[in-house]
Amino acid sequence: MLLMLIGVAIVSAVLDFRAGAMPKDAIAIFAIVILNAVLGYLQESRAEKALEALTALSSPQVTVLRNGAPCEISSKELVPGDVVLIEAGDQIAADGRLLEASHLQVRESALTGEATPVSKRPQITLSAETDLGDRSNLVFQGTEVVSGRGGLVVTSTGMQTELGHIAGMLQSVKAEPTPLQQRMGQLGNTLVFGSLILVALVVVGGVASLGWSSFEELLTVSLSMAVAVVPEGLPAVITVTLALGTQRMVRRHALIRRLPAVETLGSVTTICSDKTGTLTQNKMVVQSVHTLTQTLQVNGNSGYAPDGHFIDQASSQKVEELSLPAVRLLLLDCMLCNDAVLQKEQGDWAILGDPTEGALITLAGKADLVQSQLQLQFERQTEFPFSSERKRMSVAVAWRAAETPWQTDVAHNGTAPPYLLFSKGSPEILLSHCDRAQTNQALTPLTDLLKAQIQQANEQLASQGKRVLGFAYRPLHQLPDETEADTAESKLIWLGLVGMMDAPRSEVKEAVKRCRQAGIRPAMITGDHQLTAQALAEELGIAQLGQQALTGHELEAMSQAELEAAVLNVSVYARVSPEHKLRIVQALQSQNQIVAMTGDGVNDAPALKQAEIGIAMGITGTDVSKEASDMVLLDDNFASIVAAAEEGRVVYSNIRRFVKYILGSNIGEVLTIALSPLLLPIVDVPLTPLQILWMNLVTDGFPALALAVEPAEPNVMQRPPHSPRESIFARGLGTYMLRVGIVFTIIAVTLMTWAYHYTQAADYSGNPNTWKTMVFTMLCLAQMGHAISVRSHNRLAVSISPFSNPFVWGAVIITTALQLMLIYVEPLRDFFGTYILSAEELAVCFGFSTLLFVWIELEKLFVRRVLKQKSVD
Repeated sequence: MLLMLIGVAIVSAVLDFRAGAMPKDAIAIFAIVILNAVLGYLQESRAEKALEALTALSSPQVTVLRNGAPCEISSKELVPGDVVLIEAGDQIAADGRLLEASHLQVRESALTGEATPVSKRPQITLSAETDLGDRSNLVFQGTEVVSGRGGLVVTSTGMQTELGHIAGMLQSVKAEPTPLQQRMGQLGNTLVFGSLILVALVVVGGVASLGWSSFEELLTVSLSMAVAVVPEGLPAVITVTLALGTQRMVRRHALIRRLPAVETLGSVTTICSDKTGTLTQNKMVVQSVHTLTQTLQVNGNSGYAPDGHFIDQASSQKVEELSLPAVRLLLLDCMLCNDAVLQKEQGDWAILGDPTEGALITLAGKADLVQSQLQLQFERQTEFPFSSERKRMSVAVAWRAAETPWQTDVAHNGTAPPYLLFSKGSPEILLSHCDRAQTNQALTPLTDLLKAQIQQANEQLASQGKRVLGFAYRPLHQLPDETEADTAESKLIWLGLVGMMDAPRSEVKEAVKRCRQAGIRPAMITGDHQLTAQALAEELGIAQLGQQALTGHELEAMSQAELEAAVLNVSVYARVSPEHKLRIVQALQSQNQIVAMTGDGVNDAPALKQAEIGIAMGITGTDVSKEASDMVLLDDNFASIVAAAEEGRVVYSNIRRFVKYILGSNIGEVLTIALSPLLLPIVDVPLTPLQILWMNLVTDGFPALALAVEPAEPNVMQRPPHSPRESIFARGLGTYMLRVGIVFTIIAVTLMTWAYHYTQAADYSGNPNTWKTMVFTMLCLAQMGHAISVRSHNRLAVSISPFSNPFVWGAVIITTALQLMLIYVEPLRDFFGTYILSAEELAVCFGFSTLLFVWIELEKLFVRRVLKQKSVD
């Protein structure tokens, strides 16, 4: 369309220079072209910063062994075979195989998406097919050492690392045009093609009937038609509409980084969401406590807030007082065998330390145990720390207070022992160190039958996707040495099990339900284990009970064709790698799905870029993922995605509304100009290119902007998304534009023929060209009624509250006043080539302009009557 406008401007300038006139039309057209070009540049131009952000993840200095001695070098100088020393706080600068490790934990969330640090074990050997998140004998570039120390031999650097593979995938992903860009391209092509055909018909037909002497006049007519067919204000109106949409989305916690993404959100058919932090709180929460004599469900899953209560599973009754020793001692174990700290920060409860230990403190807090008070009653004497080899942690404590509520619970021989050892860890490992179990008021030998019962409970909790910890204790009469862990942790007394998981966000279940109602299919793609992912997906309604889930290992064995065949029936993907996420998005797109993909790690960047809508996490997201995304969730909440999709639908509905408003009038203008040489005794047109630009930019533009903020229809999220492949003219929009354009033309041509003969009469005292101004004014005023009527396709204008969108009425009043200024303010009249209208002539213009409004309202009544008759039949 812009190329055609440039051609029109050049021809117009040549004609004006030949006539010795200032090329006002050409200047105005070039100004519009430049404005649209600037808007397009600002909207589209954006440097590829994702790869730049990736390079920032490499550590500047590393400690290596060179010539048998440690020295610091730049990470760029690392080569395979180098031995690198790492410790807590270091960022790992290359992929490598661990040679040694001491309590080494590495946070690999940038690569796997999972926030829990991974304990590393250099002594084990794994198969080459092991999932990335399970390679506990390897470390990777871009990850961070949380605790411990170690040494590694570099195996890969640069583009050969896992981080480098992600960079390669980012380079290979090509951005596709959004549905809106495709539709606008189709619209432009249709308008230009139709305009050129009409111009050719007018010029050829005119020359054939009037001869070559009228060629220049026919060329002027053609120029006016070409300007009339191009909706010059449409790019600006769409850009402003999308910008307004971004502002509304920010209020709903979604920051849009690319304007076309606003509309694309309304076309989304599948949302692929990460689990941790998006569907869940990213906070471990204990959900159940299991002893040999009692099972308790824990109520209150609001993060680390220590408020809630316990429900006895057998009776389904709230437990007012925890009186059984096994439960009381287990909760004391949770608090004492713990290095985390629960504290309030800015009104919210937060944890300093490991999230799992934080969940245990919160559990004890729900039983009214307070960390600071227990520190006054117990004093830690010895600690046997957790390690990946031991899979357990123990602490020995001494009584500080003379009397405590727990002394009776542990006084098995009549008196409480001077010391207590509390342990927690892997249920299987801890159970093997126990020989007794705490029951109601006594100790019971731990028989094989009881052990089998405990193992069964452990497996049941694990199958529900929960992380399970076992708890035990023993009385001590003397403190053990720190080197005697195995001796101290023998002959333990079993207390029970605790099942915990990263609790789902409270609002997500309703958001998933809204997704389903809106015809949007949610799917979970996570680096977590399959059982955990499947249990959460079933709880939230993302997956049905027993529905197939795919693991990264299974996905690796599938061809792309097999994945494409399965992808519409799978809602849970677990233990996936970056390549898998990219393949899943591509498979969905091959099934004509419009995909929104969430992610926060570096590993998510290629899939975010591939998806139609890449959604990065604002709180936990890396710079790489944000740069590759179209949208950033400010609250990392799945529910905000659904809210943004709703806004996207509203934006697309409003775009269609003002497209049919603008193009309906443009068709009327074009046909009026095309018919004027045929219906009038002279080869002339009622509108100059400058006046047409005024209509397209101001008369159409202001009301179109007002229509862009039309509120959402009540059922906007009660229907499936419209096909992203549908034409801009689909669902009756094209026929509406043609119908209204023809009616508009009939009204304009009727006025034009009457006004022409009226102003050419011998007794007419005004300027003979006043008929042009009458047609110009009527066309502009008719659009005001059109704007009021087009707000709804089925409700009458009188039934729509003017206060639901006061901007429309404001635009109508302002535009009408501006149009009158073009007629009655002399400098504007001279510039735009208009003529003063008498009161009677202006009244005629107002009268004819109302006919379009009346026609559209009558159409609504007719359609309503037809639909009512069909429902009766």
